[in-house]
Amino acid sequence: MNEDIINKIYLKKIKLIQEHNKSYYNNNKSNISDQEYDILKKEIIDLEKEYHFLNDKESPTKSVGYKPSKSFKKAKHTTPMLSLGNAFNEEDLNNFEKKIINFLSLENSNNIEYCAEPKIDGISASLTYIKGKFVKGLSRGDGKEGEDITRNLQTIKDIPTLIKAENFPEEIDIRGEVFIENEDFKKINKFFANPRNAASGSLRQKNSKVTSKIPLKFIAYTYGYAKKMNINNQTNFLDNLKFWGFKVNPFNKKITGIKNLVENHKKIEKKRREIPFDIDGIVYKVNNFDLQKRLGFAANAPRWAIAHKFSANSSESEILNIEIQIGRTGALTPVAKIKPVNIGGVIVSNATLHNEDEIIRKDIRIGDTVTVERAGDVIPHVVSVDFRKRKKGSKKFEFPLLCPSCSSKTVKDFNETTKKQDAVRRCISEGYECEKIAI
Repeated sequence: MNEDIINKIYLKKIKLIQEHNKSYYNNNKSNISDQEYDILKKEIIDLEKEYHFLNDKESPTKSVGYKPSKSFKKAKHTTPMLSLGNAFNEEDLNNFEKKIINFLSLENSNNIEYCAEPKIDGISASLTYIKGKFVKGLSRGDGKEGEDITRNLQTIKDIPTLIKAENFPEEIDIRGEVFIENEDFKKINKFFANPRNAASGSLRQKNSKVTSKIPLKFIAYTYGYAKKMNINNQTNFLDNLKFWGFKVNPFNKKITGIKNLVENHKKIEKKRREIPFDIDGIVYKVNNFDLQKRLGFAANAPRWAIAHKFSANSSESEILNIEIQIGRTGALTPVAKIKPVNIGGVIVSNATLHNEDEIIRKDIRIGDTVTVERAGDVIPHVVSVDFRKRKKGSKKFEFPLLCPSCSSKTVKDFNETTKKQDAVRRCISEGYECEKIAI
């Protein structure tokens, strides 16, 4: 394969991940699952490792998040808010530790303590305090510059507005996660797809009075910049956060040894459904601050921390039928009727297929064995087809050109912005001719 073709493949993946970043960070919408996103990110990183001529400033190895929305005033972070590298198994963790040992020229890992902190699936925020007073709050943005969402953050009861503790630093950026607990989300789930989207959408309200009505929570876990702070490790810092009036994750734990990290990961993953908020993995940080300083940063991520992701809440099942549902706007949504399967403690028998283009792209057919994911989404969806298990004689699914309810013609609208047809097909029935639209 020549360099031009490789570069085209690479740039196409970069463009795709940036589109997903824009949707996720600015539009509060997830177009793909976390698992699919992580796979795409890994594909880009692997290409860069194999072909050293590949280099783009929008690569996930060089950029974080997405540029701040124009709806809010922008402000620079005192210290960049960086992303974390991902680990998916014990081998990844062993490689992570080996790099630490080599970088620090240590003989073994016996003296490396980690602070293991469950990773909340919410919205990152940075809070600036000067002489104990909360003066500014920023979103992550692109890591260097964030949106000034101070007034919205001030509505969250978990965020202290004034801290009088004697050992509180003269100036500090406290960083943490804004989120909504699952029980609270049930009360507002008509308006949002999932708890993370609810937290993101609430923080982006222009009117802070609207934000104040949403039951947002905040858990603190690190700092960016600190002036006159006398703390030497992460576990002590977390203890001080509690003393200063912040809430911290109750499942944080100090651990030594990769085997013990893996064992703790398994325990937390088993009980994640009992935890009142969504978590998608565990972050491991080298506990000692002096070692953190020595390790420093590589590109857009610290060398001293990594996120050990949980396996997605997914399972295999068989598609028994594909039914078309008609919404109030006439949109035709395909739904897979599947053999009931337990996903994350919930029995699932329906999974959305999103639209006609999605069925064609993934080549989904009745009778197929598919992976169904629930993850953070309220509605389960089909991730992929296991083509090895496809039955002989299976036929491609033909999306109806006529409305199943009233037999009116169905069309795809032309999008003037993208100059392409929309993915959603709609019934063009007017008035109340279509029973489903009328309902």
